Amino acid sequence: MLESDEQAVLDRIRQGLVYTETEAAFQAPRRRTDLVFAYNHTPPGDIDTRRSLLVAILGSVGERTILNAPFSAGFGSNVHIGDDFFGNVNLAFVDDVEIRIGDGVMIAPNVTLTTTGHPVHPARRADFGRFSEPIVIEDKVWIGSNVVVLPGVRIGYGSVIGAGSVVSRDIPPMVVAVGTPCRVLRAITDADLTTRTGATDPPID
Repeated sequence: MLESDEQAVLDRIRQGLVYTETEAAFQAPRRRTDLVFAYNHTPPGDIDTRRSLLVAILGSVGERTILNAPFSAGFGSNVHIGDDFFGNVNLAFVDDVEIRIGDGVMIAPNVTLTTTGHPVHPARRADFGRFSEPIVIEDKVWIGSNVVVLPGVRIGYGSVIGAGSVVSRDIPPMVVAVGTPCRVLRAITDADLTTRTGATDPPID
């Protein structure tokens, strides 16, 4: 494929338009699947090796980052993680385009962050036809177990996504949001400073 053709495909991807596996094949060298495999098979106590592998896998990674194995990534190189990140087991990055995660983010087990979906009509899914839109998770977000975040979603500063939610639209800052599809349940307020999860919880001594 000519460089001009590659640029045309990249432009379509950035616009969220449908593209195929064959058209995007030139991006294959950016996949870090062998390094992800190595990370997932490195002993937890080998902190230096795990850190060096994570730096090699991800597009960028901050300090004091914990990512429990196993995890998966379509590319890895399209994932950007800030400082003080905690990701629990079975975190899946479907990162055909960028996933940007801020500082102080916590993600529970079995979460999927997918930047890519597929057209509804089967004729448009020929050659694995798909579209991709970036995901942004702002600072201090907490995402509960078994959550799926869909293409193009931004989750605002400090928000909490309840377990089992499917996040198909943007979530504003400083709210608790739950459900399928995920909807805002309530705001996070100063009252939450003295309770465990909500206004009806007993004070923490």
